[in-house]
Amino acid sequence: MLLDVRTYTARPGALHKHLALYAEHGFDIQRKHLGEPLAYMVAESGRLNCYTHIWVFQDAADRSARRAQLQADPDWIAYLERSAQAGYLVAQENQLMTPAKFAPLPR
Repeated sequence: MLLDVRTYTARPGALHKHLALYAEHGFDIQRKHLGEPLAYMVAESGRLNCYTHIWVFQDAADRSARRAQLQADPDWIAYLERSAQAGYLVAQENQLMTPAKFAPLPR
């Protein structure tokens, strides 16, 4: 199992605008290709103006294939253009992680 953990940082005051844009134009397209996320979370303390989402894949090959399908989807490309034009995001961090053997995820 491979977890794709992505954290995005929005400009102060822009987080909810970005999430609304994503909810309307991006989330369903992403779910079509990647499946349901394990989690989609907004920071309430610590580093603010951030959100993190976690997608689960069988392995690196599964992730690569599904992300390639997503990147080729014209609706996803249109969403990325809308997001870039809005300019709400300032940073992105991606981590690929695997569960510790003693604490597997129940999937």
